[in-house]
Amino acid sequence: MIRPLLPKHVAAVIKHQKDPLKALEIFRKVKTEDGFKHNLFTYKFIVDKLGSHGKFDAMECLMSEMREEIDNGLLEGVYVGVMKNYGKKGKVQEAVCVFERMDFYNCEPSVKSHNAIMNILVEYEYFDQAHKVYLRMKDKGIVPDVYTYTIRIKLFCRTRRPHAALRLLKNMPSQGCEVNAVAYCTVVGGLYDEDYGIEACKLFIQMLSCRICPDVTTFNKLIHTLCKKGDVKESERILNKVLKRGVSPNLFTFNLFIRGFCKRGALSQAANMLDRVRRDGLTPDVVTYNTLICGLCKNSMVDEAESYLHQMVNKGFDPDDFSYNTVVHGYCKLGMVEKADKILKDAVFRGFLPDEFTYCSLIDGFCLDANVDRAMAVFNDAARKGVKPPSLVLYNTLIKGLTQQGLILQALELVNEMLETGRAPNIWTYNIVINGLCKMGCLSDADDLVCLAMTRGCLPDIYTFNTLIDGYCKQMKLENAIELVDKMWSHGVAPDVITYNSVLNGLCKTGKCDAVMGIFETMVEKGCDPNIITYNILVESLCKSLDIEGACLLLEEMKDKGLAPDIVTFGTLLNGYCRKGDLDGAYRLFRSMGRQFKCSHTTATYNIMINAFAEKLNIKMAEKLFHEMDDDCCPDSYTYRALVDGFCKIGNGDSGYSYLLEMIDKGFIPSLLTFGRVINCLCFQDRVCEAVGIVHLMVRKGVVPEVVDNIFEADKREIAAPKIVVENLLKKSCITYYAYELLYDGVRDKKLQKMNT
Repeated sequence: MIRPLLPKHVAAVIKHQKDPLKALEIFRKVKTEDGFKHNLFTYKFIVDKLGSHGKFDAMECLMSEMREEIDNGLLEGVYVGVMKNYGKKGKVQEAVCVFERMDFYNCEPSVKSHNAIMNILVEYEYFDQAHKVYLRMKDKGIVPDVYTYTIRIKLFCRTRRPHAALRLLKNMPSQGCEVNAVAYCTVVGGLYDEDYGIEACKLFIQMLSCRICPDVTTFNKLIHTLCKKGDVKESERILNKVLKRGVSPNLFTFNLFIRGFCKRGALSQAANMLDRVRRDGLTPDVVTYNTLICGLCKNSMVDEAESYLHQMVNKGFDPDDFSYNTVVHGYCKLGMVEKADKILKDAVFRGFLPDEFTYCSLIDGFCLDANVDRAMAVFNDAARKGVKPPSLVLYNTLIKGLTQQGLILQALELVNEMLETGRAPNIWTYNIVINGLCKMGCLSDADDLVCLAMTRGCLPDIYTFNTLIDGYCKQMKLENAIELVDKMWSHGVAPDVITYNSVLNGLCKTGKCDAVMGIFETMVEKGCDPNIITYNILVESLCKSLDIEGACLLLEEMKDKGLAPDIVTFGTLLNGYCRKGDLDGAYRLFRSMGRQFKCSHTTATYNIMINAFAEKLNIKMAEKLFHEMDDDCCPDSYTYRALVDGFCKIGNGDSGYSYLLEMIDKGFIPSLLTFGRVINCLCFQDRVCEAVGIVHLMVRKGVVPEVVDNIFEADKREIAAPKIVVENLLKKSCITYYAYELLYDGVRDKKLQKMNT
């Protein structure tokens, strides 16, 4: 006796069928079987199968049929699945339509449906709409559940309000909802995202103390948040806490850690993590290798990336397009195109088909290597091998390469060729050439090209205007630049912060402080928010006009706007104080940088202060600051030069000589002027032996005129070089005539020569 065909059998077949259209064919065919009738179970499986594969037209057609066959009041689970499938494919409006039509089809949405649509809206950043769904749900008297609150918590975290999320988390028990690990980890992630690390860590520990432990999927989401920021240390700390509670990391966890280490630039630790994957009994996959390869290439370690590519093959993995393209692109960026070409040939032998990205990388690389002929050959090769006509991206890449090499005419010929082949250039194509013309100073030609682009239907965008304005400002044609800013509005393009910064910088360079402040006021009136670069230009402008007080007031204004003054801001202000002669004011600001503004000192800020004190002959203070410098901001050539000059100015030859020798020991070569100052100081003190020693030191370090290198006989060079150096120092006005006379005899004195060898 033949067993009857049951809906559960059909559902199982549909579930395991990979091809959605074949699954639909089976679904239709069994309908003709005697005594068989589809039920809610089979409809749910086929609708989900079609939706998960993006076959939405077939899915909608089947849903219409389902509504006629099945009681609509039972279809909520199907609708929730449909919404989720639309959401996964980014079809938010379609998901909303399904939700809105449920009432119409007599299917009352419960908390499940509201949660499904709210989650989709939050995922795609439709935060206001998600909030409205929540309010509508409350109005209907539907009681929120733990998932509702978790989605609300996610909404608060995504809108950068982690403390609001924390309050909701704490209120959940009073609303009859038991807090789960997902809710906790979402808030912890939100706090970490907004740099409330201490609070986040405390909350995570609190969660564990409540005997709530995340599963590996939930934990991975938290690790992803931290590793995305490059905060791998904190990730490791919380990993150790959950390991003690029996949560075992999976391969995805390790992949996240490798990505985090790569983002932080800790490549050796990323490589060690790959070894740990194997030690933990897991097998790395293509994603593991690709993550490490990508990190190495981004940090210019392409040779190492290539070795991991070979390791993949040796371990039995097939590198994918991303693997090969990443290494090829990495070599091309470094200008090592021959190596990229070798990798590509090997990849093609293994079955890899070069794509648009591969060809663009090679074109970029050859242009960077100034090998335009090879770049053109790659372009033509791409056209022969299937990219016909060459894509817009390929054309733009080659045009960019040509303009970077200054081959504007060839780039323009390529633009015309695009029109002939039916591949219309876009505004980005024209922008590339306009940028090249502006860099060459051909502004009138750039203007003409903008007009030509417009006649061909390509309207200028913000980048077009910003490129032209920057070009005019660099040529100090500020009237043209300002006129162009006004013109932007008539083209429907609003000037942005880059536009205004270009104009402000141009005006600042010409010393027009009043005009700078006027443009700044216009910028604010037009609703364009200034950034740190804007304020740095304003500070520079005010310091140039010695209005240091006005420049300092901007620090508070920046603070009010949530902008932190950076090292450029403080460097400009310190220089302003020093130019005005107010070293006390400069020193006060220098000390307040770290204490008040949390801005760490650099070698540059120390150099400004050391040089200023040395010039004012306050060498004691200059030396004190020098001794404060540490490994984070080491003295450089400029630091030593300022200190040596300062000691020489006050006639302290001992210290000047000592710091000169220390400077050379550190690997810095002083200028002729610095050598000359120390020599003058020593000669004035009749310390001819040390002065002659400096001349011989200059010879040993190769600080000699070119003529010395043309003396090929070693004996002659040894005798002639010191004399030539002394003559050169006098000729360049680096030593006095008195010092020259002493040195002239000193370099010939055989006793002194022996003492200095």
